Amino acid sequence: MTVHYVLDTDAVSEGGHAVVTIEGKSIGIYRVNNEYFALNNYCPHQGAPMCAGLVSGTTMPSDVYEYEYGKSGEIIRCPWHGWEFDIRTGKSLFNDKVWVKTYKVNVEDGKVGVELKRE
Repeated sequence: MTVHYVLDTDAVSEGGHAVVTIEGKSIGIYRVNNEYFALNNYCPHQGAPMCAGLVSGTTMPSDVYEYEYGKSGEIIRCPWHGWEFDIRTGKSLFNDKVWVKTYKVNVEDGKVGVELKRE
C-alpha cells in the first residue's frame, strides 16, 4: 500500500471537504469533528460525483411522534438521486449491500495522506 500526502490539514475546514486526484482516482477528503475521511467521488448507483452532494445529518431511531436529529455533518447525499451514505464508513443508510468506497487516511506532520492499495 502507498500513502499519498495530498493536503495540509488546514486546507480542509471543519465540516468541509476537498477533492483530490490520486493515481487517476477522484477522492473527497472530509473533515468531521476534526477527523479526516476519504471517499471515492463516485456514487455506486449511476456514477454521480458524490462530493458535489449535500452534507447533512439524519433522523435517528426514536419513539413514535418524536424525531431525533443526529450525525450532523456525517451524511453525504448523492446530488443526482439523493442516496445517502455515512462519510465515516461509506455505508448507505438504506441497504447494507451498497456503499461508497472509502480509503484509510493518515495524518502526519500537518499533512493529510490517503492510502491506496496496489492491485
